[in-house]
Amino acid sequence: MVLARKSLGAFPRGVDNASCFLSLYLVVPNPESLPSGWRRHAKFSFTVVNQIPGEVSQLREIQYWFDQKDSMQGFQSMIRLSDLNARDSGFLVNGELKIVAEVDVLEVVGELDVPVVATDVVDINGFQVLASQVESVNMLFEKHPNIASNVRAKNSHLRTTYLNILLSLTEILSKSPEEISNSDMVEAYSALRFVINAGFKLDWLEKALKEACEIRIKEIEEKLSDLTEKRADMDALLNSLK
Repeated sequence: MVLARKSLGAFPRGVDNASCFLSLYLVVPNPESLPSGWRRHAKFSFTVVNQIPGEVSQLREIQYWFDQKDSMQGFQSMIRLSDLNARDSGFLVNGELKIVAEVDVLEVVGELDVPVVATDVVDINGFQVLASQVESVNMLFEKHPNIASNVRAKNSHLRTTYLNILLSLTEILSKSPEEISNSDMVEAYSALRFVINAGFKLDWLEKALKEACEIRIKEIEEKLSDLTEKRADMDALLNSLK
């Protein structure tokens, strides 16, 4: 069994291009093209190979559920850039970095291994879009016509990956703040920085995420205030019983 087509996302300065770490992610390309309801529980590891015999390589491992809405996972802080670039560190030799990725599928949900019937693909503003996505993508470009004017990537697969992540973000942030979990907000922020770094103009989406976070913070503050009042009541009760 396989995880489906997969690729390695490597970001020399993190997904936000401002980190002091190399970030590595396992990405399932074109998740929208896969059968509805597919899920895969996978254990995977990345090794940044130390090319000096006998020296220790950098290994990170994780287990994760991949699905149509969550098709990218990995390590934001795989290895510190200062360690990677250090003289005689053994990681970067003659400008070459070796990365080994191992993937083991632990559990399967859905019929992903059944051959998928080819689907029509439409070109919209230089992006290869599935027929089922045309309406959503057209609406996106109608509302924000210059959204991709600064996207630098030329590779069609990479551009499609960016667009699919963006579509997932818009779907998440179209929900009410109450429906978005804290972990979804954190992952949405990382994904947002990823696509912004690719050149997308997403001030409007960044504003929506900020507003959702502010609402969540207000909710937490209200709960903390309520708990503080209850604590004060209990303290008063205990003092009266002394």
